[in-house]
Amino acid sequence: MEENTSGAAARNNCVVCGMILPMFDRLWSEATNDHFRTARVEFLKGIRSLIDSRIEHLSREETKGTRVVVE
Repeated sequence: MEENTSGAAARNNCVVCGMILPMFDRLWSEATNDHFRTARVEFLKGIRSLIDSRIEHLSREETKGTRVVVE
């Protein structure tokens, strides 16, 4: 059995994929779908911002010790 065929069969056997998601497609308007898609994108952008901030924090070079002028 090909991978695409088995994936389609799994989706047909899944309650969420086979019944619930198609039901939501009929209940929600296109504007509602757009709204939720935009919300998911904004959520992921927030996660990316947190990750970028942490990477920047970890990438900074730490200064060790204190600089003292010796005469």
